[in-house]
Amino acid sequence: MEPVRTLAAALADGVLLLDGGLSNQLEAQGCDLSDALWSARLLADDPEQIEAAHTAYARAGAQVLITSSYQATFEGFERRGISAERAAALLRRSVSLARSAAAGAPHEVWVAASVGPYGAMLADGSEYQGRYGLSVRELERFHRPRIEALAAAEPHVLALETVPDTDEAEALLRAADGCGVPVWLSYTVAGGRTRAGQELAEAFALATGRSEVIAVGVNCCEPAEAASAVGLAAAVTGKPAVVYPNSGEQWDPAARSWRGGSLYDPALVRDWQAAGARLVGGCCRVGPDRITELARLLGRN
Repeated sequence: MEPVRTLAAALADGVLLLDGGLSNQLEAQGCDLSDALWSARLLADDPEQIEAAHTAYARAGAQVLITSSYQATFEGFERRGISAERAAALLRRSVSLARSAAAGAPHEVWVAASVGPYGAMLADGSEYQGRYGLSVRELERFHRPRIEALAAAEPHVLALETVPDTDEAEALLRAADGCGVPVWLSYTVAGGRTRAGQELAEAFALATGRSEVIAVGVNCCEPAEAASAVGLAAAVTGKPAVVYPNSGEQWDPAARSWRGGSLYDPALVRDWQAAGARLVGGCCRVGPDRITELARLLGRN
């Protein structure tokens, strides 16, 4: 159902449950995501599958649905012969599909429009390294058009997610400034640092004093990294923390497949809460079954 509160107000009241990985749910539904556009291809080719995936998470208890726009960019669509006008419409569609799924839930569901990093457009795993050789200004120019297109669809929040370094975080925050939609900022981390190797305290501090940023944290990292990063994010910024790790499996960009076994334990949510997390969920390879377990642990079902 449509929320009666802003997301910021809801976070002040307690913990909210995010969804899990969209791509793994789409694959479970039989979708082929081998294309460079990944799940964004389905915005044009099979949008009903995206709505079905969102619906699966809403039924599992998710209170926030993240759109299928992570890898959706004007540049990526252009390579497929899709005009800028059509691309903007597809970005807006990503929000409407999530809204449609949310409408059928018996509880409040917020829609977060995903804004993935520049590396996601390259489709070569670059988002797990950062440092693309582009300036902050160049990255800002890349991100601004799709942020504007997504904001025009009126999501409840923009998820600036899987950010690998501080340059891209600064560019994203600049591009989102004045768009009229609140944001959360979420880094992908490894070894207690950003993927580019920067100090996390420095990275989180970029959100300090920005009223449009309603939560700060980490996503698409190993579950073991989450609690300490969440505690630091909350301590540095004084804002609610967001955390949605992946399964702990390793992505092989050359083979376009995951390696290893799952390390995601829903019981870790207690540690995340204690560290200051107010938005909790899962990322890649974390499916509706795990979100159902989180919902149970949080007393949501």
